[in-house]
Amino acid sequence: MASPLVPLAQLARRKSIILHAEIGRVITRPYLPSSEQRSRKVIQRVLQLTEDEVSTLLENLLHDFSHRHRNFRQSLEGNFNQVSHLISNITAVSEQQKLLIGAYFTAEYSVEAAALFNPSIVQVANQNNDPDGACRFVMSFRATGEGHISSIEFRSGVIDSNNDIFFDAQSNYVETPEIHANPDYDRHLFRLKIQEMGASNSVTHQLLNKLPDTFTFNDLQNKITELQNNNNFPSTEKTEAIDMAMWLARSNYQLLFRKDFPISERVIFPVSESESNGIEDARFVRFVDDDGTVKYYATYTAYNGETILPQLIETDDFLAFKMITLNGVQVQGKGMALFPRKIHGQYVMLSRQDGENNAIMFSDNLHFWQHAQILQEPEFAYEFIQMGNGGSPVEIPEGWLLVTHGVGPMRTYSLSIELLDLDDPTRIISRIEEPILMPDAHEREGYVPNVVYSCGALIHQNELFIPYASGDQRCGFVTLQLPQLMARLQHNAANRRANNQNADNPYYSA
Repeated sequence: MASPLVPLAQLARRKSIILHAEIGRVITRPYLPSSEQRSRKVIQRVLQLTEDEVSTLLENLLHDFSHRHRNFRQSLEGNFNQVSHLISNITAVSEQQKLLIGAYFTAEYSVEAAALFNPSIVQVANQNNDPDGACRFVMSFRATGEGHISSIEFRSGVIDSNNDIFFDAQSNYVETPEIHANPDYDRHLFRLKIQEMGASNSVTHQLLNKLPDTFTFNDLQNKITELQNNNNFPSTEKTEAIDMAMWLARSNYQLLFRKDFPISERVIFPVSESESNGIEDARFVRFVDDDGTVKYYATYTAYNGETILPQLIETDDFLAFKMITLNGVQVQGKGMALFPRKIHGQYVMLSRQDGENNAIMFSDNLHFWQHAQILQEPEFAYEFIQMGNGGSPVEIPEGWLLVTHGVGPMRTYSLSIELLDLDDPTRIISRIEEPILMPDAHEREGYVPNVVYSCGALIHQNELFIPYASGDQRCGFVTLQLPQLMARLQHNAANRRANNQNADNPYYSA
């Protein structure tokens, strides 16, 4: 028997769970003055303190801050090492002086002081103590602090057999990972990206020609040193080429978190120059390759305050992450979302190149995207300003369920849902004609008013779970019963065919 057609206003149900930003979740960051001269003065002032003064200051610092950071001493040591080259007689500096100097070049940063928003969700393997019938998940969030710098945070939990959501206990600590340069780079891909960035010239051509097909960061540095001593090129052209090559290399790196710390402690904070002003709107997806291998990918936007750089995250376990630059003329926009598997041997990704329409891309190479086509243009009143995806689509037997967002009057963001053809996702089977979720009276206020937004969803036991942010300030869940949702989508598809409403619309097909 077909499911009854539930009124649209009753289709989506909000869960009572609300996740708020917590200002007490802090990391340590290097705090370096604007010039080495100032740094030298600070160091000299510390070295002029008596042993008792150093001991007292350090004791107070450890009392006030060590309980806020799991590895506080190591952080101070690391930041001391960043300025240790400014000390002429390093052997004369005591361990206490090193820690105190490190503290003067350290600052706390509250990663979610301003906002916690734009959640994504993926299913992961269950743990031994998870209840039968449960679905274990990992969620990512965009966290924003001072200076509007965005990072990625994580939470974990389960959806049980009753479809109730339970989060794992959240740690009081927040930790940044170890950072490593990529072990190797592909010279062909590196050259293509340099060309795409408009930075290719005779200097980069010679630099890359001297590198092997697969090279390391050290290989690149050594060849740059040789190039710097080559006087056959104009100095300005040489400097620009070297800076661009190093900028690109540093934009591709690896992160490693400690396994013995819970996932709620992990934060991916901007590392490279290309993302110095933020890592924005990660859309994670559980990707199953043709051989059954499972890997987790996320697209995100790196922002340096002036330009954006589309990036890809790759991880098997949410402990080790590869941060990789995406390439191709069609990955210059924002809001990309990868499909969870290949279709007819190709990777598929949703995107928005023009800031207005939903687009779709196909590629034989995960890292290169050269061709895109418009999937759909704004059709309904709630999306007349612009539309986009709400994360990677979810596969069901009837097609690809896609959460979409639309921007309407008063710059109000709403969520809706559509169904794409399983074998040809450029074909839209049906759409919900109105938002399934709009900001209510409690959700209007926030860092950015009148916004509900999502970066991913999953299905468990015939229910669609959509985590969403409201006001760019807090996060909740909305759920939809799959039979009721499909009944509405099938009803809408039948109406479209009967009324021939979209006979002239190239984005729909019977």
